[in-house]
Amino acid sequence: MLAIISPFLFLRSNKIKTIALINQTSVEYDQVIAQCKSVFEKKNQDYGPSWKIMRVSSIIDQIYIKAVRIRTIEENGKQKVDEGVESEWKGIINYCVMGLIQCREKDLTVNESGLKMDDLMTQYNCIIAETKHLMEEKNHDYGEIWRSMLVSTFTDMLLMRVNRMHQILENKGNTLVSEGIESNLMDMINYSVFALIRLEGENGF
Repeated sequence: MLAIISPFLFLRSNKIKTIALINQTSVEYDQVIAQCKSVFEKKNQDYGPSWKIMRVSSIIDQIYIKAVRIRTIEENGKQKVDEGVESEWKGIINYCVMGLIQCREKDLTVNESGLKMDDLMTQYNCIIAETKHLMEEKNHDYGEIWRSMLVSTFTDMLLMRVNRMHQILENKGNTLVSEGIESNLMDMINYSVFALIRLEGENGF
């Protein structure tokens, strides 16, 4: 004979599980970003902010290149270059941050002597904080549905966003009812974090 669980206890149990999962996502999100931030900081120490010379359109194309490689590996099931897809996802996150910095600081160039590492990392941290807040708000509305999605779906969503941004750039940055470049870049950061969390759960990295 099946035990009958009261609706109150069922809802309370689900709420506790949801809160725990949301907290887990926050921790995992920070862990992924810490890895990306470390790479970003080290590369900027090696090369300086050389990427500042790139236009937003060029940064979007770099994201496109990485997303296409991820999809090719997903479809072929193998790779010839030793670097795995995890590093590509991390690179996409950092390129998205670069794109957002370029969108917001158009007056800064590669020759800007006042651009110090501390200032650059402050911008990085501010953008990530804003992007994580966006993720938390959307996660509240949609739940943890992304945990049930295929990693390959995030790849396709990235490529779709790249196509959208190319169209927005062709329209001189103007949109009628759609989100702009910055919103798309922020969503792409969150998709990439989700993909890395899923991959870590499956493979570890």
